[in-house]
Amino acid sequence: MEKALPIILLAGAEKNIYDELAAICKNKYQIMPADNEYECNNILTNHKVEVILIALNVQVMDGFDFLKTLAQDSRYKNIPIVAITTHGDSETEARAMESGATEFVTTPLNETVVTYRLRNVLAHCHQAEKDERIKEMNRYIEIDSLTGLYNREAFYEKAAEMIKENPEVQYSIVYLDISCFKVVNDLFHNETGNLILKTAANYFQKKINPQIGLSGRIEADHFVLCVPQDTLDMDRLMKELDDTIKTLGISHNILFFGGVYPVIDVNLPVDQMCDRARMALSKIKGNYVRRYNFYDVGMRDRMLKEQMIVRDMEFALKDNQFTIFLQPIFRPETNEIVSAEALVRWFHPDSGMISPGYFIPVFERNGFIVKLDRFVWETVCKFLRSRLDAGKKIVPISVNVSRLNFYSFDLLIFLLNLLKKYDLEPWMLKLEVTESAYTDNPQQLIKIINQFKENGFPILMDDFGSGYSSLNMLKNIDIDVLKVDMAFVREIELSERARTILLMIIGLAKELGMGVVTEGVETQTQLDYITNMGSVDIQGYYFSKPLAVKDFVSLFDKYDSLNTQV
Repeated sequence: MEKALPIILLAGAEKNIYDELAAICKNKYQIMPADNEYECNNILTNHKVEVILIALNVQVMDGFDFLKTLAQDSRYKNIPIVAITTHGDSETEARAMESGATEFVTTPLNETVVTYRLRNVLAHCHQAEKDERIKEMNRYIEIDSLTGLYNREAFYEKAAEMIKENPEVQYSIVYLDISCFKVVNDLFHNETGNLILKTAANYFQKKINPQIGLSGRIEADHFVLCVPQDTLDMDRLMKELDDTIKTLGISHNILFFGGVYPVIDVNLPVDQMCDRARMALSKIKGNYVRRYNFYDVGMRDRMLKEQMIVRDMEFALKDNQFTIFLQPIFRPETNEIVSAEALVRWFHPDSGMISPGYFIPVFERNGFIVKLDRFVWETVCKFLRSRLDAGKKIVPISVNVSRLNFYSFDLLIFLLNLLKKYDLEPWMLKLEVTESAYTDNPQQLIKIINQFKENGFPILMDDFGSGYSSLNMLKNIDIDVLKVDMAFVREIELSERARTILLMIIGLAKELGMGVVTEGVETQTQLDYITNMGSVDIQGYYFSKPLAVKDFVSLFDKYDSLNTQV
């Protein structure tokens, strides 16, 4: 018996969109078009619809009204919704995502994009069905066993009911967690950590009247509250919480931080309300001056941009939207390029170039940085191989090894296989690590770096001096090159102390037999100060910004030619 094709409900689309989609989905999906909500509901009632495509910005039907209808009907909450928008209409895209769309595609339809997006949402849909079964089981157990508060799913459900049943009340969602709670557990063991959590929970239970508010424990040290706005006094809440925790007599400063989302959109799912409160918290956590923060519209825009980044990242990698730029590293005393650092750039077809300062932190949080790093490493190897095949001179290129890579069991094997695939030697690929990787898991980092060294890879310590563990890391790990944090370079023209510290770092590196690269050199004065301190290599805009590969090649060949003539 032939397996039935997954059904796609196509709502409110004009005939040309239906024809394009039918051609793309031929033999993969069954398209069922509908011109109005009545027809849509009929299809949803009588068929197992896997995906809903809603055309926006068309006259056939109001797609946003239908999105609102779907959001309010629990029967359809696990059916992914893909909005069809006009190319370049970012406001409609943002509104669609806020209204409940899972993905969007733009007209004219691109076969590769549509195929990828449909496959992506179906995968998420099947995972959501599994998660929903787990949630159903969890609903029978509403109370968190450790704290006695509502657990995650129960809180979401109870808060949604409370907000819906009291439309006249303006609510706030408060997201709270403890700074450096892992350190507390490490120092005092789990028993003390659990005592802190139970004490905080007891405070919330006494503080919040269950007739008008709710409290829950989302996970670990993360708590969430739903309270009427006119009863919320964050200054008082934080002070009383501090005083309560201090009664435990723990010889460590236990500090809660909070994010607040005033419920503006009551139709927003409670988990998304909590995400917004947590987003507000993330902006000040660890600040110690500001202990709580309120969500604002700017955060909403950043959230939508982050959603776009996460949504597009896999396709962007397959579509070659990522590329490498190379920033030369100069040796002033010989006036030559001695190395380069590979930096990744993302050229999005709709958004233009997305700053790595924005997408790299997102990828580090969701783990995609591991895939992106490996793409960069292989792209660098291809470049080096192409130069060698053309009989051209090369210099070693350094690549970043993000901390999450150190949890990959095949990290070293992958790098060695790259060298073998492109017939390269280990000295050609320098590996840059940061102290954040050391802080996370020092023993694992030491073990892997020793393996790198045994196989001939040069190791660079990036942003030396930017954190608290730099000297400790230097003591325990055999580093080849120190890359001095650019903050020192920025200060050397104004601060005698900064110059003294930089001079000591350069001297220390030389004593330990290490090379030194100073990052962020932008002026002649900075260069003069640094070169007078000793033999160091320079990376910064004074010599060159990061360059597209072809521009790097032109600059490198120019310097190589000049040095050859000399």
